[in-house]
Amino acid sequence: MLPTAKRPFKPARSTHSPLVLGVLFLLLSLAHIANADEHSHKYEKGEEVVLWFNTVGPYDNLQESYEFLSLPFCVGKGEVQHHHETLGEALLGMQLTNAGVDIKYQTDIAKSDICTKELVESELEEFRHAIKNNYYYQMFVDGLPLGAFVGEIRDTELLLYTHKSFVISYNRDQIIHVNMTGGNPVALPPPSGYGRSVKIPFTISLKYVSTTESFDDRFDKYLDKDFFEHKVHWFSVANSFMMVLFLSGLVAIILIRTLKRDYARYDREEGLLDLDREPEDYGWKQVHGDVFRSPPRLTILSTFIGSGLQLLVLTVCSIFLTIVWDLHMERASILNTTIFIYALTSMLGGYVGSSFYARNGGRNWIKNFVLNATFWPASVALVVNMVNFVAISISSSRAIPFGTMMAVLSIWVFLVLPLTLIGSILGKNFTRPPQYPCRVNPIPRPVPERLWYADRWIIICGAGVFPFATIFIELYFVFQSFWTVRIYYVYGFMFLVFVMLLIVAACVSIVSTYLLLNNEDHRWHWTSFLSSGSTALYVFAYSIYYFHAKTRMYGPFQTTWFFGYTALLCGCLFLMLGCVGYWASAKFVGRIYRNVKID
Repeated sequence: MLPTAKRPFKPARSTHSPLVLGVLFLLLSLAHIANADEHSHKYEKGEEVVLWFNTVGPYDNLQESYEFLSLPFCVGKGEVQHHHETLGEALLGMQLTNAGVDIKYQTDIAKSDICTKELVESELEEFRHAIKNNYYYQMFVDGLPLGAFVGEIRDTELLLYTHKSFVISYNRDQIIHVNMTGGNPVALPPPSGYGRSVKIPFTISLKYVSTTESFDDRFDKYLDKDFFEHKVHWFSVANSFMMVLFLSGLVAIILIRTLKRDYARYDREEGLLDLDREPEDYGWKQVHGDVFRSPPRLTILSTFIGSGLQLLVLTVCSIFLTIVWDLHMERASILNTTIFIYALTSMLGGYVGSSFYARNGGRNWIKNFVLNATFWPASVALVVNMVNFVAISISSSRAIPFGTMMAVLSIWVFLVLPLTLIGSILGKNFTRPPQYPCRVNPIPRPVPERLWYADRWIIICGAGVFPFATIFIELYFVFQSFWTVRIYYVYGFMFLVFVMLLIVAACVSIVSTYLLLNNEDHRWHWTSFLSSGSTALYVFAYSIYYFHAKTRMYGPFQTTWFFGYTALLCGCLFLMLGCVGYWASAKFVGRIYRNVKID
């Protein structure tokens, strides 16, 4: 935490209009994505190039960021103004402020003063605190991210970097690379009480260098190819593929050999065709009168399935668009795209949840609609507000301004809610009654005693291991990118691993359902959902290990941020995989009982 906690918290200036203009804000954010940036990325000689200050904070806690000028830096004599933020930038806590430095395109700057700052003892202490805690600041030039440390500790001295040296590589009228280094370290005097002041000049130099590199390749410098394209990463994909082959083969054995043998055995047992007689055999056929019974807690399950399918479509579309449009190269573009797609897919989520609810005999469709429309947004809002409360308490730039909250609320009110309502009405009115191959018994069949390893909770917990093994290594790369300065760009890897994850989730759900039914337990609905969804528990357990073993994060804000948003990620994974698992098991159950002759 900065030693300036007594300074009043000032949210970033926002151009967001509350409520009614939220939808317009979202559309403008989408336009920001389509046009790459508010600038054309093309300059004439002598045209202004803006240097944007962003945030500063401890390098080990990159999410614990503060406004750049919360430290007693100074700005140039030019006009200092805030950048017009997109919704994603505001949600990510970006505090872009014009540095007020007169930078012209293709015009070198010899070492010159930005300003001279007279630092009193309290301001010196702020810099000492920043240097001791390894503070790192971020800036932008033409959309390219820059970063450097505030200072360093050399022997016992605290050195403050007072010079910024820029080298800008350009190709004709476009900026290709920007390199910035801090220099001219000035030793800060030791604490000596209040009353002392020290004048420190802050300087800048700039040099333009011509290059033949193309504009399309300008982000390659920021991509850690040695890390993301390592042999271990390729090995993880191969490992996931082998897992898919193994489980697909296991499902094939169940469908081709085991079920074929079951059918032959049941056909030989003529007594099983007479429902008035006591069956002489055991197995999945014995619960044919209960497998198509409506699941318990139908409203909750329908909400989970509707939300899960919506998040699944959202994830696939976001990854695909990121691959096609290289969204990782633009500030907050992925988040903007995600919000826009989620709003548009609300009708799909409402339709699927309502259709499932009506097909299983649900009556209170209004309650179902309300849950479909509010469950996931409320979950996200709960976590965001919890993190936001801690951010406000430490005056972090991650605190979301009130206007931004109102913009997000208006998107939910004017887009998500109406579209979910339309989808729910369509699902309720256009869902055909189910045509089950077996009659449903009026009284549920009691579940017989079974060995401990056949208990459904054991099956659920064991099933989640296989999908987790599929994504285990990819999780490490994703975490390393999200919690460090690395830019994740291998979305092709991610898409391939994600597809394999869905296949494995479907397979383990089918196997779990078969094991359950074969032990004459007809409660397969929730079991199929939880078997694949339990992968999220293993992901969260891994995140605890990662936090303590692989990072040096500390403090209440970083801990709240890490586990809060990791819990959201796991919740999203739980709903998506659970939805896929249930869909696969429902197809499996319908198939096997359709092929059994039952009077």
